[in-house]
Amino acid sequence: MSGIEDPVDELSVTPPKTWATGVPAVTHALEYALGQTSVRRTALTLLNINQAKGFDCPGCAWPEPAPGKRHRNEYCENGGKHIADEATSRRVTAGFFREHSIAELDAKSDYWLNQQGRLTEPMVKRPGATHYEPVGWDEAFGILADELRSLDSPDEALFYTSGRLNNEAAFLLQLFARAYGTNNLPDCSNMCHESSGSALGETLGIGKGSVSLDDIHEADLVFVVGQNPGTNHPRMLSALEETKRNGGQVVAVNVLPEAGLMRFKHPQKARGVIGRGTEIADQFLHIRAGGDLALFQALNLLLLEAEDEAPGTVLDHAFIASDTTGFEAFAEHARKTRWEDVLEATGLTREEIEEVHRRVLAGRKVIVCWAMGLTQQKHGVPSIREIVNFLLLRGSIGRPGAGVCPVRGHSNVQGDRTMGVWERMPREFLDALGREFSFTPPAHHGLDAVDSIRAMRDGRASFFLGVAGNFVRATPDSEVTEAALRRCRLTAQISTKLNRSHTVCGETALILPTLGRSDRDVQEGGLQFYTVEDSMSEVHASRGRLAPASPHLLSEVAIISRLARRALGDEPAIPWEEFERDYGTIRDRISRVVPGFEEFNARVDRPGGFTLPNPVNQGVYPTPSGKAVFTRNEFTMLRAPEGHLILQTLRSHDQWNTVPYAMNDRYRGIHNARRVVLVNPADLAALGLADRDLVDLVGVWEDGRERRAPAFRVVSYPTSPGSAAAYYPETNVLVPLDSVADISNCPTSKGVVVRLEPTAAGG
Repeated sequence: MSGIEDPVDELSVTPPKTWATGVPAVTHALEYALGQTSVRRTALTLLNINQAKGFDCPGCAWPEPAPGKRHRNEYCENGGKHIADEATSRRVTAGFFREHSIAELDAKSDYWLNQQGRLTEPMVKRPGATHYEPVGWDEAFGILADELRSLDSPDEALFYTSGRLNNEAAFLLQLFARAYGTNNLPDCSNMCHESSGSALGETLGIGKGSVSLDDIHEADLVFVVGQNPGTNHPRMLSALEETKRNGGQVVAVNVLPEAGLMRFKHPQKARGVIGRGTEIADQFLHIRAGGDLALFQALNLLLLEAEDEAPGTVLDHAFIASDTTGFEAFAEHARKTRWEDVLEATGLTREEIEEVHRRVLAGRKVIVCWAMGLTQQKHGVPSIREIVNFLLLRGSIGRPGAGVCPVRGHSNVQGDRTMGVWERMPREFLDALGREFSFTPPAHHGLDAVDSIRAMRDGRASFFLGVAGNFVRATPDSEVTEAALRRCRLTAQISTKLNRSHTVCGETALILPTLGRSDRDVQEGGLQFYTVEDSMSEVHASRGRLAPASPHLLSEVAIISRLARRALGDEPAIPWEEFERDYGTIRDRISRVVPGFEEFNARVDRPGGFTLPNPVNQGVYPTPSGKAVFTRNEFTMLRAPEGHLILQTLRSHDQWNTVPYAMNDRYRGIHNARRVVLVNPADLAALGLADRDLVDLVGVWEDGRERRAPAFRVVSYPTSPGSAAAYYPETNVLVPLDSVADISNCPTSKGVVVRLEPTAAGG
């Protein structure tokens, strides 16, 4: 039996922190690393992570400084934990699966599953079996290929990936799926930043951010909206510190106060070790859940009125005339904004919003950053479109120190999309892919993550291949999702470590263990490297340094290539063996299919790689009109019935995506527990609840159905009035499959109407 204990909630609470990082962050990262592996292995990983000749952190997608400007320890606390988690010396062997039934594993916590260590050999659950058993790679590929060939339609198969996948494997995955005959390529973007892509694609013509690290440093004003850099991408705080030291200002907009946006103690600088560090946010807007659209509508109204008072001094009329369309209709609509609506939706005072307006007027170089606090709202797309309106008014797009900055949360999630992992890739990409490989890719749109779950639920899809990630715990409506996967004839997971997706099985299930980002990848053509794209469109190499966890592991490139050969045969004639032997041959093909990757092999060989061109920064907007688009966005706000709150799901500080590394949320003062709900003290009093009461969270939806997450401890916390917060994936059960953002189909995990129902065992 494993010596790892399944944790039990034993809640203790301390005051929330008012600063982030510093020496404790270094200490916690090292403690976790040394608990996972040896001193030597820890040093080898930490000294190579995010270095020009090392490997890219498999955690967040925040970019590294240029080579020569990087610190020797170019990682954050959570990056250090993440790589230690992958580099662990613990192993999951065939004996482990003989000892533990699938039902027993399914009863374990996410923490316990992850802590068992690296997977070491392929495993299969055969129809009717209660346990996984070893299977050879050749037989595993045969099982997969036979199932794919038996489907009545290629659209009965789903090919999912998370942002951990590298560019080369992502390109091969989408090539395989399309050569097989489907565009069913759901990915983790569907659950997080799909709203960003939808809004930016419509307004600017490209679904990516437009700024660089240098732009962040040079900005006069940076908005950080619906985002917690101190936990989710701590190295962003270093960039914001540079903004402040260069005279710029920061406005934080959040439902919860976040320690990193209060004060940052840089652990690599004296002022962060022995000094007070740097105050980051010059102003904190304690906004109500879902109030971001109304906030930017109010700021746009104020800009229009300021231009009325001083014509020619506020708006950039030359830019608006030359580079945009739709301004007059937008302005007419914006002038109808009512302050009583804004104040109700935001929970802010007019004085607070006008103070932000004065900061905007004081500088021309403005950047707006955002994350899932915006994208997972019902009206996430209109909110981001309104942010684009705000920036267009003063020409703060496509200029140094200004622009849009969606901060993506997983290492190569943006690169996966660039490589074609999207169910709705444009015709130009499909045509280029078809020309390069002499076949006709399917033209009809495929299924995203939410629609994939619906298809499995309804019996329209029966084959699920997950490449990296933890689909079961990343998706909404947990009970529906699990039942949908269990309806499949075959589910297969390409993974480095054990997770919940291995315990929720189809009739047949496969675990295909793969190399990690930090592992050496040696193929017939020699030592290989991968590439990744960060959230600022910089593409660079990643070279693993560690001996693989097992001699039985295959790389993701090798797994996809071998499966494609078995499933497709020689039609179409794609050189899968060549791709597996030498990843440079994949990059040669990418260079002829994906715009911006010309001379890929030569350019990525340079230290630090290269930056993909962004047409917006050249004044080019790939929209139908050829211009940036002002939009009219109807006012809306989230409303909860009396006696209810609006809940947002979030992750703790000791967590990466769906996996908790510990039972703590140090910055928020939560220790030894995850089933907690953070509620404003005034709301607790109004609801007749007391701190530490035991409650069920009951989600209430327009269809009249209720969903329940039982046994949460109430913690009094400074959330904005009417708002509450709790950790996912424990609260994913509360988000219905059909509750999605308009246009983007992104689950609405930041707008869950709940009531807090005392349990019979409460107190």
